[in-house]
Amino acid sequence: MPFADVPGARIHYEVEGEGEPLLLIPCLAADLSCWAFQVPAYAEGFRCISVDLPGVGESPPPAGAASTERYADELAALLGALGIGSAHVAGVSLGSAVGMQMAARHPGRVRSLSLHSAWATTDGFMLAVLDAWRTMARAMPTVADMVVEGVFPWAFTPEMYAERPEVLEEFGAVARSRPPQPLQGFMAQCDAVCGHDARDVLARIEAPTLITYGARDALTSTRFAPALAEGIAGARLVVFDHLSHAGFNEDPDGFTAATLPFLTGARTG
Repeated sequence: MPFADVPGARIHYEVEGEGEPLLLIPCLAADLSCWAFQVPAYAEGFRCISVDLPGVGESPPPAGAASTERYADELAALLGALGIGSAHVAGVSLGSAVGMQMAARHPGRVRSLSLHSAWATTDGFMLAVLDAWRTMARAMPTVADMVVEGVFPWAFTPEMYAERPEVLEEFGAVARSRPPQPLQGFMAQCDAVCGHDARDVLARIEAPTLITYGARDALTSTRFAPALAEGIAGARLVVFDHLSHAGFNEDPDGFTAATLPFLTGARTG
């Protein structure tokens, strides 16, 4: 099981495929398995490096305060530890916040940037939702139980619940089968989400950037699109009309088909 020790963190990662490196950053409360649907296709042309952020999966909780800036610095250090000068970077939700901080703080490390279900700064609506999730996490037996019962309704469409309940049951079983996230790790990740504010650094992002949203997403809705699309020079915006927050899981084939051409076009080799 590969780990890398970087300043302030011990990070678990997995590598699949050959080609230019592609760093895949997961969402809140998810380990590297959240990219499982995309990795087979992405790995046909890229060396996919999937990571557990500190405090989830096999990566121990961080000592001290968590922030998207800190996660970004740790992942930049991870690339250095792996002997990788720069990589394509893709993140979803919390992972997208980390990705944009990484591209702004370490521009030489980021060849291209894919931001899915992203936002530039956390607003009052998101804070209210995160506060509810933290309350639920304290009260429920496991963080995974909270994710299935509290986060899934925000991540998937009503049609998913009505028409494909067996798929949701499978997703829930997978969530509960993964290494359990300690409450401390979940709370630290929530702190990072609540404190995220990249408005003043977006202009520093030099990498070609793709931004995607699900039109049915209430949490990180397209209300955040203008700030990102206008703040990052040359950014491309894609909106999936039929999807919500976790579109990469609800319609993995459609999501992969829409995102892979951007990655392929950004390759330098």
